[in-house]
Amino acid sequence: MQVSVETTNGLERKLTIGVPASNVDDVALTRMKELAKSQRMNGFRPGKIPLNVIKKRFGGHVRQEVVSEVMQRSFYEAVVQEKLQPAGAPHIEPISVEEGKDLEFTATFEIYPEVELKDFANINIEKMTSEVKDEDLTKMIDTLREQQANWVEVKRKSKEGDQVNIDFVGKIDGEEFAGGKADGFDLELGSKQMIPGFEDQLIGAKAGDEVEVTVTFPEDYQNKEVAGKEATFATTVNIVNKKEALKLGELAEKLGIEDGSVPNMKADVRKNMERELNQVLKAKVKEQVMESLVEAHEFDIPKAMIDQEIEALKQQAMQQFGGQGASLPDLPAELFEEKANRRVKLGLIVAEVIKQNKLTADKDKVRSKLEEIASVYEQPEQVVNYYLSDENRLNEVEQLVLEDSVIEFVENAAAVTEKAVDFDAVMNPKADAEEASEDKAE
Repeated sequence: MQVSVETTNGLERKLTIGVPASNVDDVALTRMKELAKSQRMNGFRPGKIPLNVIKKRFGGHVRQEVVSEVMQRSFYEAVVQEKLQPAGAPHIEPISVEEGKDLEFTATFEIYPEVELKDFANINIEKMTSEVKDEDLTKMIDTLREQQANWVEVKRKSKEGDQVNIDFVGKIDGEEFAGGKADGFDLELGSKQMIPGFEDQLIGAKAGDEVEVTVTFPEDYQNKEVAGKEATFATTVNIVNKKEALKLGELAEKLGIEDGSVPNMKADVRKNMERELNQVLKAKVKEQVMESLVEAHEFDIPKAMIDQEIEALKQQAMQQFGGQGASLPDLPAELFEEKANRRVKLGLIVAEVIKQNKLTADKDKVRSKLEEIASVYEQPEQVVNYYLSDENRLNEVEQLVLEDSVIEFVENAAAVTEKAVDFDAVMNPKADAEEASEDKAE
């Protein structure tokens, strides 16, 4: 087999491959002889069909099949011989396929880029440190008490934060419209569940009151038939309820604490808070490391890999829209190109870090990661065993461990500064930033 390699553009390579004629002709002849034994044809006894008859009827198809197989096999032998790593399927184009002549064809494909790792000491990482303080635990307990609160009927006028049970009938220009009627509807005032202005007009109403609520549907309302139109709702208030936070003992029972112990509940909530805090802190370091790796490295990326990643992202998007994509329009590749570029580039860098530093998915770390995943389930040991019994799922966990090892390796080599941050600032950065902005404005 003769092979010549040409660099056509960037990562693209073009192989011209020549294969001796006998490698095709002999195989094709053998297959036709086998066909002569098995085929049935009028005028000939089984197994006695002349080879020239078989060749006339089946020769073209058999030769085409053999040529295709030989080109595929020769391509892979050629890339091994030339020590090339294809990053995608080749485009194969025959040059000469005539019987009795050497087979010649070209194979055009992209190769994996050479990733030259930069000095990780030049990477700067700001590592947040935080802890769950007693006041954080108290705030979380109060939040849980509110979330699990009971609605208790009151004999007074409603106010924001109360729940009203109402019947209503909506009309536009004196005519009822579809979707504008309900009985026994529970509405929390201030929840912004209804059209703007609807809830405000029920504040101050008490059980038995009949209120005419007048609102205008937004111009961009989903129901185009009523969008932008004024409507009146004849509304009857049946019940007014206030929110009553659970007592600590009640909350413990509702959270499934076996003995209903408040101290045990607090310990359990703290443990969950600490686990979530550690996960967020690790995720923030990971995000910085990954972003720094992408910014620090520049190299060509195989288009075939980007296209493959774009297709995977499109499929994910289709599933998120609630289907397999059969009834959805084909999403343009441009929507995913930037993200696909970043993911492929990062994947190549991470793979090179793993390769050069001989990082492995240590069994103890895999077990630890499995236990971490399983810790949120009621029967964690069953979850661990489930992963251990499924090779594909176990492989996913091993990849997570390898990724964690890369983060740890880069972090240890990078310039790291620590910054102590409050629990809320870590877990609710947006709310914390908005609060700081309001304080500054005041």
